[in-house]
Amino acid sequence: MAGLTNTLAGLDPLFLNGVTLEVLIIVLVKVVISFGVLLVSVMLMVWFERKLVSDMQNRIGPNRAGPWGILQTLADGIKLFFKEDLQPDSSDPFVFKLAPYLSLIPAFLTFAIIPIGGNFSDPSDPSKTGIITLPDWLGGESTYLQLADPPVGVLLFLAMSSIAVYGVMLAGWASGSKYPLLGSVRASAQMVSYEAALGLSLATIFLQSRSLSTHDIVADQAGAGWLGIIPHWNVIVTGFVPFVVFLIAATAELNRPPFDLVEAEQELVGGFHTEYSSIRFAMFFLAEFMNTVTLSAIMVTLFFGGPAGPILWDGVAWLWPILWFLLKLFVFLFTFVWFRATLPRFRYDQLMDLGWKVLIPISLGWFLFLAGRNVVDDRWPNTNGSLFSVEVLILLGITIAILTVGALLLYSAIRNAAEKRELEEVTF
Repeated sequence: MAGLTNTLAGLDPLFLNGVTLEVLIIVLVKVVISFGVLLVSVMLMVWFERKLVSDMQNRIGPNRAGPWGILQTLADGIKLFFKEDLQPDSSDPFVFKLAPYLSLIPAFLTFAIIPIGGNFSDPSDPSKTGIITLPDWLGGESTYLQLADPPVGVLLFLAMSSIAVYGVMLAGWASGSKYPLLGSVRASAQMVSYEAALGLSLATIFLQSRSLSTHDIVADQAGAGWLGIIPHWNVIVTGFVPFVVFLIAATAELNRPPFDLVEAEQELVGGFHTEYSSIRFAMFFLAEFMNTVTLSAIMVTLFFGGPAGPILWDGVAWLWPILWFLLKLFVFLFTFVWFRATLPRFRYDQLMDLGWKVLIPISLGWFLFLAGRNVVDDRWPNTNGSLFSVEVLILLGITIAILTVGALLLYSAIRNAAEKRELEEVTF
């Protein structure tokens, strides 16, 4: 029993004194609140995207249901709930019904590991690293403002992102139709192409934070930073490149424009969800926007310090971290909508080229450079982590030389393959 208590305490300090009825009630309340916040954020995200895209395209957008059309998403959800649920005769009944849940559930489980509040302003004081104390009428317990903090939280995120793709793949396969099947095949290829780059960009975070816990990663980024002005965010510490790779790979994982080839309406009617209707279609729609919110929150947590930020007024010290988190989250949600409104869809060969020939080599090369920099810091402590010491500059030169040779070899292989294909076409 003591071992179980210690394991649970690693997830949340709420379990330090054991599992009581009061603790279980608090956990259930946190689950309900997390799920409710995520659903409401999805509803607002759908409205925000429709409004913002309409403004960018000089249109009006939703303006009928509620003030400024803010209840339009709720109205659409109610309409879809009462529509007829259709199922093709040639479909696999069990898998056809299971697929929407495989897309929806991983998004919620990923959101469970994201810290959305807590005071991280003084990381040197363990009592202030993201822990909040509940009021006395709630038991006065100490807890994290996140549902759970498993020691392998980032690996859980990677596992959930892989499982979510199965929902898309199985939906297309189980529909018993050609267009959804093409969408599911595209989904599998796209996932394999971008999951590697996404994982390599995350590996740089592990090198810097030396932890897989999202709470520890946020705590590592907290504090005044350099010169008391520049924040100690991982996006700066790792040199921006891993963040750019993660942003592009995450956009492809989300199947959002310009990488929405899985459901390209000009080519595949509706893609993998062509045969779905009613509430099952709504679940795919919900999962897409829920994943957008969740992955934006993951980027805020891993690269931009999560809820860590200055406490400008001690009277509401608990509120400032939540506001910083929401502000950073809003920037990424705006960015995804901006992508949708401005960027044309990639061709499929461009999608594959970007994943295999650009993102993976860049992320792997940068990971090796950062790993080498850590070795330099260990062997020559006088560098103090500086990017401009002689040792680090030599390492950077070696890394650039290796990447240049690799790029030339890759270009040579591509050119030889193209010449071989042209020769074969002429021969036949």
